[in-house]
Amino acid sequence: MPPDTDERDEPGTGSQRGYAVVLVAASAGGLAAISAVLGALPADFPIPVLVVQHLDPRHVSLMSEILRRRTSLRVEDGTAGARVEAGTVYLAPPDEHLLVTRDGRLRLSHADPVHFVRPSADLLFESGAESFPGRAIGVVLSGTGSDANMGVRALDRTGGTVIAQDPDSAEFAGMPQAAIDTGGVDLVLPLEEIGPELVGLVERGCLR
Repeated sequence: MPPDTDERDEPGTGSQRGYAVVLVAASAGGLAAISAVLGALPADFPIPVLVVQHLDPRHVSLMSEILRRRTSLRVEDGTAGARVEAGTVYLAPPDEHLLVTRDGRLRLSHADPVHFVRPSADLLFESGAESFPGRAIGVVLSGTGSDANMGVRALDRTGGTVIAQDPDSAEFAGMPQAAIDTGGVDLVLPLEEIGPELVGLVERGCLR
């Protein structure tokens, strides 16, 4: 599904065409999967990447430090009001929902868990679909449960593009398989192909 060319600027670039944001969701087994995807993206990747990984809020997260060693992109913990920038990864803080607004800023919420999880991939994907219709890419990686399903449907309705990790290549297949079962996934790819495909999608500005 090709992205819209609406009047809103693309976060971090000022462009009025092409994809505006990549939204990544993962749960169990997600750190290795996220590392593989981000590790394949160049430092000059032209749009921001927002990540929800289900984390235990009772423990200090070292995710940002780990990912900084595995990708050439900048890695930041998401902070309320921050304007998203190209070539930067923003991580949902433990126990906080992460959302993106129409003017390309982050919003954090301590609202109730969605399907028992906070942060929720559904809320991130839905906010991206609403804020950048047709210009958001959703990526569903290893995990259990069905978080992201509502968000996948929202991206599909608004003309976004959704990639799911091939369940056979996922440490935990439940989450990508649940996304595929919604019927809203455009591409099902082995883990090692997702990063290069994101580069190609953003360069082309649309699916082939």
